[in-house]
Amino acid sequence: MKKITIKAAVLRTAAMACLGLGMSGVYAADSLTLVSFGGDNKTAQEKAYYGPYEKATGTKITAAEYNGEQAKIKAMVDTNSVSWDAVEVESPELVRGCEEGLFEPIDWGVIGNKADFIEAATDKDCGVGMFVWSVALSYNADKFKDNAPKSWADFWDVKKYPGKRGLRKGAKYTLEIALMADGVPPKEVYKVLATPEGVDRAFAKLDQLKPNIQWWESGAQPAQYLVSGDVVMTSAYNGRISQATREGKNLKVVWDGSVYDLDYWAIPKGGANKAETMKFIAFASKPETQKVYAENIAYGAVNKKAIDLIDKKYLADMPTAPDNEKNAIALDVNFWIDNGVSLEQRYNAWVAK
Repeated sequence: MKKITIKAAVLRTAAMACLGLGMSGVYAADSLTLVSFGGDNKTAQEKAYYGPYEKATGTKITAAEYNGEQAKIKAMVDTNSVSWDAVEVESPELVRGCEEGLFEPIDWGVIGNKADFIEAATDKDCGVGMFVWSVALSYNADKFKDNAPKSWADFWDVKKYPGKRGLRKGAKYTLEIALMADGVPPKEVYKVLATPEGVDRAFAKLDQLKPNIQWWESGAQPAQYLVSGDVVMTSAYNGRISQATREGKNLKVVWDGSVYDLDYWAIPKGGANKAETMKFIAFASKPETQKVYAENIAYGAVNKKAIDLIDKKYLADMPTAPDNEKNAIALDVNFWIDNGVSLEQRYNAWVAK
């Protein structure tokens, strides 16, 4: 039994060296708890990151999920009871969490060369970019044989396109969409939304559609609503729609007016496995693992060296494809940091009316 154990350790050491994890990884933590938003995203992470890392290091990965509640992370940090080793966060929450001291600073000496990554993946002190995603208009092509919707203005046109619309139950992305539906060019959305009049304009536009809205709260729901016929079109995360098409559903994405951003890995402050978690993030940031992730869900890779590795048939479904970026807008992180709390409160009150 001793010989077998030694042989397994030697093989694991060799595998880790090939993956660039370093010899010290032999003495890995027994387990890591990694938290994401679940669904198809989590499934892709398991294939690309969790399973291969377990195999290479012997470290057990517990894959948990949440809905982005920053309060859960804050409660853990404040009470010195951190049980999550790394967590997926959206960019406004990451920046806010950095400012509040909720996340550990990133050691880029472990993660890799910043020059290998797109800039937005490396410009936050306490997060590492995971992938690029978009919120875009999506519809079931089986319902629109001749005259498919092409814009958010069409999304609002319930006379031409009768039926329910799916919208995220939150201000972020939805207010931007409302302004574009009201004729604001994508490049001017945040200029308009930064004024009280612009915010009022967005809510007034939402008033027009409110009787026809079916809210979604999890990323899996928009595709489900389209397939079941509960809605005729919806805002949706592009990766979830692409996943449904790979499963044979005839769903389409309208890229004009899409809103794109990154999700990030972050390490809650005070966790017991900081060094090992940093090694895991380094592993998940490699071109080879990012290739596997992107080929399992249509989110853009942040490691530029992964682009040449990804099968070309998948690239057209990603937010980073040149044609898809043309009339898209980047989520304004600073705007939502400054205004997110008040706008979400107003939005929740509006939904409840």
